[in-house]
Amino acid sequence: MTKRDYYEILGVPRNAGEAEIKKAYRQMALKFHPDKNPGNKEAEDKFKEAAEAYEVLSNPDKRSRYDQFGHDGLRNGGGNQGYGGGMSMDDIFSQFGDIFGNAFGGGFGGFSSGGGSRRRVNKGTNLRVKVKLSLEEIATGVEKKIKVNKLVSCNTCNGSGAAGGSAFSTCSHCRGTGQVTRVTSTFLGQMQTTSTCPYCNGEGQSITNKCDSCGGSGTVKGEEVISLNIPAGVSEGIQLSVGGKGNAAPRGGVPGDLIIQIEETPHPELVRDGTNILYEHYISFPEATLGTSIEVPTIEGKVRIKIEAGTQGGKVLRLKGKGIPSLNGYGRGDQLINISVWTPRNLNRQEQDLMESLLNSDNFKPHPGAKDRSFFDRMKEYFQ
Repeated sequence: MTKRDYYEILGVPRNAGEAEIKKAYRQMALKFHPDKNPGNKEAEDKFKEAAEAYEVLSNPDKRSRYDQFGHDGLRNGGGNQGYGGGMSMDDIFSQFGDIFGNAFGGGFGGFSSGGGSRRRVNKGTNLRVKVKLSLEEIATGVEKKIKVNKLVSCNTCNGSGAAGGSAFSTCSHCRGTGQVTRVTSTFLGQMQTTSTCPYCNGEGQSITNKCDSCGGSGTVKGEEVISLNIPAGVSEGIQLSVGGKGNAAPRGGVPGDLIIQIEETPHPELVRDGTNILYEHYISFPEATLGTSIEVPTIEGKVRIKIEAGTQGGKVLRLKGKGIPSLNGYGRGDQLINISVWTPRNLNRQEQDLMESLLNSDNFKPHPGAKDRSFFDRMKEYFQ
């Protein structure tokens, strides 16, 4: 079936502004809203059609493609899903419900196409904990066991909140649906509004005999030891979520989540920079001149490396693959070792005479060559 022009559906010109399009859609949706036209399939189709038109024309990118190529410009991932071809009424209400404010009382979330009940499902609150990790643990990944103080399900009533687990009665105000419906008169005519039942808080039932242990909440204070598998490559501030390990929900609902915030413990010698590890090592002037071998720390332990004769201060040595693994699994960083030449501050007479004897030696005068890159070249390579 050929789709109608979106501008024609909303009754606006092609040069209409954002406010005009929004106003036109609001008027159409109010006119054909299912609560105002119960059982009217034609009105429901027009309601969906208006939502589809607004979904495209309210989005600058989609509108541009539509203006250039028509409906063909929205195919193959171009953006429009077509509300008439699969999305439910609840999807429309969820995406565009804020446009209508409280015109329908409880909001669009209260609409039910099947006329069935919408009992409220309790959700436990989330918990947040900080977990400290060393650089070595971050590099390899680690399993941590932590003890968490939280609300747990009451064992006496199995989390139901009712003594004996069965002392419930159907809410007489909403008849077990969890929602109440009211009809009010507005300037648009009579409007049917649906909202959460205030007597049972949307649960559809009431406890007639509360549990003595939890007072009817279904939860009590407790603790749990939770095992966390933390992947390699995490960094300071990253948050990991463990589903269902937060506070238990009242009366047998869905428990919240446990949010893990990573905190890095500083290493005494190594510094992390993304996936790279930085380390600074000082050598003496004679070692820089004659060459030597040094022992440097890495995440995996100490390694020995060679310092060539004539090494200049500021030279950066790279240990490939000695850094931190990427959290996304794409390779591993390096360890960068910055070589600094230590210049003595206090010389005795003999040492000072020796240095003065070398002042006029041609070998001790700076003669930087092509391989002796400048500070800016080294920084350029480092940041790349």
